[in-house]
Amino acid sequence: MLHSTRSASAETLSVQAPAAKRGPGRVIRTVGIAAVTGWAAVATSILALDHLGGTGSAAQPDAAAVERQLTDLAAERDARAAEAAAARKRFTAALDQVSAMQTQLLAAEERRRELESGIGAMQASLHDALAETETTRRQLADATAAASGAGPRAERAEEMSVALDILSGELETAAADRAAATKRAEEATRTAQALSVERDAMVKRNEEIFAQLEEAVEMSVKPLDDMFAKVGVDGDKLLETVREGYAGTGGPLTPMGYSSRGNAAISESEARANEVVVSLGKINNYRIAVSKLPLAMPVKSAFRFTSPFGQRWGRAHQGIDLAGPVGTPVYATGDGVVIFAGWQRGYGNVIKLQHAMGTETRYGHLSKIRVKAGQKVSRNSLIGDMGNTGRSTGPHLHYEVRVDGKAVNPMSFIKAAQNVF
Repeated sequence: MLHSTRSASAETLSVQAPAAKRGPGRVIRTVGIAAVTGWAAVATSILALDHLGGTGSAAQPDAAAVERQLTDLAAERDARAAEAAAARKRFTAALDQVSAMQTQLLAAEERRRELESGIGAMQASLHDALAETETTRRQLADATAAASGAGPRAERAEEMSVALDILSGELETAAADRAAATKRAEEATRTAQALSVERDAMVKRNEEIFAQLEEAVEMSVKPLDDMFAKVGVDGDKLLETVREGYAGTGGPLTPMGYSSRGNAAISESEARANEVVVSLGKINNYRIAVSKLPLAMPVKSAFRFTSPFGQRWGRAHQGIDLAGPVGTPVYATGDGVVIFAGWQRGYGNVIKLQHAMGTETRYGHLSKIRVKAGQKVSRNSLIGDMGNTGRSTGPHLHYEVRVDGKAVNPMSFIKAAQNVF
């Protein structure tokens, strides 16, 4: 606009200079042409200013939409965190229920075995009493037949009668004991049936608990698997790296205990419980790995998203631009080590952090650097201030994420983290 105005003025001067040597009519015509040209330049400037003002106002809804999206993402992140915490609480409560039910089941089984042993002993005793009664009856019949004709035999018969009375009393006692034993056996049978029903109910409840645990674990693992798939990181390789870094063991050794209850083979429930424990270990390793990857936002204060990742002005833009006031705090997006902190062409003041699995982040155009090369930093630690250094049109943060030296879209890491945090 200024260039067009100056050109118009120069034209006017160049026309007026020779006009002084011409007639009055030509001078007036020349002045009129200059006035029209000046009016056109001023009108063009006003239209350009109106266009720029309209463009600026139209950009505001874009910023509001981005802020609403960020708010929605934060709400979704909180909901995911609440779901993970609820799953962990349900898992702890379920384990406690499984342990209590197994204890009750073992006690009921032991009681049933004791009742069965008592019933067997009483049946054996009753059988012996009946056999002894039958033998006595035969002996009494023989004695009665032998004492039918003699005096001494009469005395012996009297003795046998006394013995028979005693035996009858013992038989009555045995019959009463048998009736009591039968009653106890019936009660034991009913108790065993009730315990069997209770055991079946406990087994069914255990099955439901295991199903809930497995579903909760699957729901916790799937978002983590999806997250690593979206950012292009090999999940198995990442877990192996975590296991190598967290593989310490130790402590005093105690004698091994052996079971005295027969077959010690692992039951189906124990196998399923072991699978749940393994899955929980995988979740824990994933969360350790997440803490080492750059998944957080580098700016916590209000900002404008001014440039995405990809082609821009015919060249590759290898990061995203977040605009804000000079001095806005800039934070590390993951645990790492500072590999560069200083001035670099294009970036201005820049910080480079090395993270796990070959990931690297860069923070450019800073007004102030608050870390040094070789320093270890953790996620969300303050590392610098937003600025306008290097090749920059205004104060903003240029943020990059690289995997094995190749620039990737930082938004894939930021969006993927919303499913975890």
